[in-house]
Amino acid sequence: MASHDTVRAVNGLTARWAAALPEDGTVLAPAGVWPLLGLLADGAAGPARRELSDALGIPAQDAAPTAQNLLSVLGATRGLSTALGLWTRDTLPVEPAWRDRLPTGVHGRLTGDLADDRSRLDSWAAERTQGQIDGMPIAVNGETLLVLASALTLRTDWIRPFTPGGMEAETGPWYGRTLAGLHRTTSLLNRVGVADTTAGPLTELQVVGTHGVDVHLYLGTPEATPGQVLPSAVGVLHNRRAVVPGDRLPLGTPGPGLSVTHVPSVDGEPALHVSTVPFTVEARHDLLDRPDLFGLRTAADASQGHFPGISAAPLAVQAAAQVMTATFGARGFRSAAVTAFDMEAGGIPRHPYRAREISVCFDRPFGFLALHRTSRLVLNAGWVTAPDPFEETSWDD
Repeated sequence: MASHDTVRAVNGLTARWAAALPEDGTVLAPAGVWPLLGLLADGAAGPARRELSDALGIPAQDAAPTAQNLLSVLGATRGLSTALGLWTRDTLPVEPAWRDRLPTGVHGRLTGDLADDRSRLDSWAAERTQGQIDGMPIAVNGETLLVLASALTLRTDWIRPFTPGGMEAETGPWYGRTLAGLHRTTSLLNRVGVADTTAGPLTELQVVGTHGVDVHLYLGTPEATPGQVLPSAVGVLHNRRAVVPGDRLPLGTPGPGLSVTHVPSVDGEPALHVSTVPFTVEARHDLLDRPDLFGLRTAADASQGHFPGISAAPLAVQAAAQVMTATFGARGFRSAAVTAFDMEAGGIPRHPYRAREISVCFDRPFGFLALHRTSRLVLNAGWVTAPDPFEETSWDD
């Protein structure tokens, strides 16, 4: 997987981006933006190069090989797919040294026929995301000389699926609504934990997926914002000592959405009861709305060129955007079909033991991170404000 320094750099951008989020539901993929910034930094000069380097968190001279390595290792990871695309007008001379650092076969032409160019770029986006995204987040125009794009897709199935059903929120903004619910019980108490963060106590639930890709859910205090919860969650990934695991949590309500008790038990086996909601979150981000965050302040100044390493012709960034969708369902990080039976014992059992029982419920807005398990590289980050309503839930894959 990517080096420790690269993971830190990409997750650093994730935390800074998340800190600037509004309180609406949203999702973002810094791992799709970071490599493009790296390739731009490689060809930039002057203030634009310094600003891009600061946004990346690594020296500009290391940006291109690091970006290429990140795309390569992500694309080689099961459950992940990456693609890179470059399109230029015939009238734009491209520096061979910069172009040759790109993978073979990614360079295409912009014909100048806007309808044809837009159609081909939108088709590329749809094909590289298996139809999840139907077009590019930018629209080429008569001034466009170069388009650089990436696609990142992720799919993971849960090791242990959820059982779908209904759920009603007891408090918060979802109170009084009948929601689609996802439920499951496990004896692995340490799938849940509580971290003490600058945003206050943060409940973390680890949902383990196949191919080493997991999704963590994060519930903060009712007043905590996404701009507080998600950066704190990224910090928790790199500071596991801050997390008190489920088997060490005190009785009572030690964290948001949590209840810890001792109950009569037939066999003394502990239990973690999880209730959450399925959701689909979609978002479009105009990166030039926050040019300093992405190191694009100078690069977007069209009064002069900033990328002599890309072309001898003066170039400036005209548009930069990301469009994204993410779905969390019963079987994985996409909606899926599942059937379950709730079976009860056919008698009145004796209860010679007492067992630890933890319940965690995500019944108000919460954050999530999709990440590579071993490296803890954040692939997606998001905030859920609109869970699926019960009557509209679809479990088709």
